[in-house]
Order: sequence, then C-alpha cells, then structure tokens
Amino acid sequence: MNSKQTHPVAIIGGGPAGLEAASILAGSGLSVSLFEAKSDWAENLNNKYRIFPDFSSADDLFKHLKSKIENTPVSKFLNTEISHISKNNDFWKLQDGNGNEYSASAVLFATGYDVFDAKRKEEFGFGIYDGVITSMQLEQQLKSQQINNIFEEAPQRVVFLQCVGSRDEKTGNRYCSKICCVTAVKQAIEVKKLAPQAEVFIFYMDLRMWGQHFEELYRESQEQYNIRYVRGRISEASSTFDGRIQIKAEDTLIGQPLKMSTDLLVLMVGMEPSCGTKNLSACSGINGEYGFAQSKNPHIYDNLTDKEGLFLAGTCKRPMSITDTITDARSAALEIIKYLRNE
Repeated sequence: MNSKQTHPVAIIGGGPAGLEAASILAGSGLSVSLFEAKSDWAENLNNKYRIFPDFSSADDLFKHLKSKIENTPVSKFLNTEISHISKNNDFWKLQDGNGNEYSASAVLFATGYDVFDAKRKEEFGFGIYDGVITSMQLEQQLKSQQINNIFEEAPQRVVFLQCVGSRDEKTGNRYCSKICCVTAVKQAIEVKKLAPQAEVFIFYMDLRMWGQHFEELYRESQEQYNIRYVRGRISEASSTFDGRIQIKAEDTLIGQPLKMSTDLLVLMVGMEPSCGTKNLSACSGINGEYGFAQSKNPHIYDNLTDKEGLFLAGTCKRPMSITDTITDARSAALEIIKYLRNE
C-alpha cells in the first residue's frame, strides 16, 4: 500500500464543480489534488451539444473549464476512483481502488450524478425498440447534426416524454430532476431546426420553467417552432408493423385517451446520485435522501457538512443546472479557503 501526502485540499470528482473549485483554490495558493474516476474530465458535460437557455456550446464550456487547471499546480489524478474516506486526527485519509492512500486537511465532494437508466421503465421499451432513445442519446445526434429514424431517414414525428426516472413512486425517485423540462424545450427546438418538416410533441406532467429566460424559451418553442405540448403521461410504448413507435397516453386537460405513432420517442431521463456520491456519503456519514450527500444546512451552510473539513459542491447534493453547479463550486472554494485560514 502506497501512502501519498496531498494536503491541504483533495477534490473528489473532475466535473464542472471539481474543475471550477480546483482552479479557484489553486489560484489562492493552496495545494490541490483533483481525483477523477474516468479517463477524462467532465464526462456528463462533454456528452452535451448546446446549453440552455442561450444555446451556447457545451464543448466551449468544457474546454474553458479544462484550460483553467491545465497551467496550474493542481495535482491531477485521472482513472483514480476514491473508494473510501475516513478522518484520522487532523487529516482526512483517502484510499483509491488500487490501495493507494492520500491525506488532506480539507476534502471537497464534487462527485456529481449519474443519468437514470431508462431500462428500469420497461413500459417505454428502451433497449427493446430502436425508435426509443434517451435525451442523452439525442444530444449525441444533435452534436453530429444528424437526426434519423431507424431507416436512416429524417423523422416525420418526434415525441418527448418528461419525468422518466423522476417524480416517480415506482422507481423510488420522488424528487424533481430540475433540468429535464427546459432540456426538452431546448432539444425540441434543435430538432425543428434540423428537421423543419417534423411534428414535435412534448408530453409533460407540469412544466417547471424556473430559470431566467426559460419561460421565454418555452413560449418561443410554440410561437416560432410550432412545438405542441400535451399534458399527460404515456402509459405504454410498443412497436408498429412498419418499425415506428406507438404510444398510449391520456390528455389530462381534456380527459381523453390518446394513441399516436412516432418515428422517435425521446425519454427525458433524470439525475440520480452517482455511485461515488452514494458510496462516499455513506462511508463518511453524510448520506441524505435518495443517496445524495447531506449538507449541514440548505440555506446558509450548504457547502458544509456535519464533518469538520468535509465540503460539498454541485450535484452530489441534489439536481442542479450547469450554471448553478459552477456557482456552487465557487462558493465551496471560498468556504474551504476560509476554513483553512482559520485553522
């Protein structure tokens, strides 16, 4: 077992929160070690095409965040999954999957989220029918600027379904994933730009346009792109004889059942705590609801925990947008600087 001194700050997770916090902490003169289990930084961000509500490039944001740590003294550990953490006197002890140990005066969890596995909602046919895809898969198609049905033709109809894996008693995720509503609006507009001939429908429980310019984007989607909204849940999806997807639903505004065929059914999959978030929150004693990490107080101590020297940033606590994640990381970095100076 190898022992490596990495204090004063260890950041677990190299997504937007970890990258932003690392650049700020290193800029303040602190020694920072950044651990990422994957082979590159910010996988969830890197898989996206454009960001709501301004349709700015996700690639540009990824490159910007990555560049902020490239020319800094941050010690970078890719392909390094921290599997255990414990407090030992004044230091936190971290252990990776290979048995290497590291120590730090302060630790920041920026362990992020995983995307809900749509196969758990069998009634929608994901993994069974080729015409059923997730919002993340559509994002990749948008990135390639090529949207096709299963016959490699431009789709004539695309249906989005909200709240897949969120606000759902069956899956145990009763919380709202916060970004799915506006992501569907953004993606629907992008589909119409690439395939103007396509009819686009969004099935929703209720639309939560909570952010600045989100309501305007929702109105624009209807007025300029003729995107249609149906209030109701899809109960079942199946394949038709010609390879399309048939959905059964109820329009709850008019109280009538609805049957429709579509070239593509896009499941708006929600956020779940990552495996790293669940494991490390449990072993450090700060596990909260649904496996997210529990902060000390959601109003004034949201980056702190009940464990001295252990801090939180981003979606390890709850679903957040990228904008809120980066802002939260900056707040966490300031809390760590204050903590170490007082110490």
